[in-house]
Amino acid sequence: MKKLTFIAATMLAAWMFQACNSGNTEAKHEDAVDSAQAVNKETAPVDKESSDFAVKAADGGMLEVQAGKLAQEKGTNQRIKDFGALLVRDHSKAGDELKGLSQSKNITLPDSVGSDYSEHLRDMSKLSGKEFDKHFIDMMVNDHDKDVKMFEDASQSLTDPDLKTWAGNTLPTLKAHQDTAKAIQEAMKNAKK
Repeated sequence: MKKLTFIAATMLAAWMFQACNSGNTEAKHEDAVDSAQAVNKETAPVDKESSDFAVKAADGGMLEVQAGKLAQEKGTNQRIKDFGALLVRDHSKAGDELKGLSQSKNITLPDSVGSDYSEHLRDMSKLSGKEFDKHFIDMMVNDHDKDVKMFEDASQSLTDPDLKTWAGNTLPTLKAHQDTAKAIQEAMKNAKK
C-alpha cells in the first residue's frame, strides 16, 4: 500500500509541476524552446525523441507563420506575398493540430519561437524590397528542405504512434511548400538574367 501511495504522490507531483509550468514555459530558461524541453525531460510525457520532435515542429511552425506574416507585409513580389499567406494558413492549421495532440499527451510546447529564430526574424524585419524577397525565399527553401527531412524521419521512426501519424499527414503540405519555394526562387533568379 505504501508503494502505491508513493507512486500516486509522485505522479501527482509531476502533474502539478507541469500544470504550474505549462502557462509559464519561461520559468527555467529565457528561451521558450529550452524551457519546453526541460519540462518534458522532467515529466517524461512520452519518449524523448517524440517530445523533442513535437517541440522542434512547434518552433519551426511558429517561425513559418511569423515569416509568412512578414512576407505579406514587406514582400514586393506578389508570389512572395501569396506564399507568405499560404505559410500562415497551413502552418497555423498544423500548429493547432499539434497543440491539441500535445495537450492530450501532456507534452509542453514552446509558446514562442526560440531565441535563434527570434533573432533571425528581427534581422529579417529590417530588410526591405528585393533584398527582403531574396532573403525570405532563400530561407524558405533552406527551412523546408530541413523540415521535409525531419518530418520524413519522424513519420518513419517515432515511437509515439499519434505523433508519427501527424508527421506523416503533415509531410505532403511541407513538400508542396518546398516545391513552391524552389519554383519562386528559380523564377526570381531567371528574372535577373
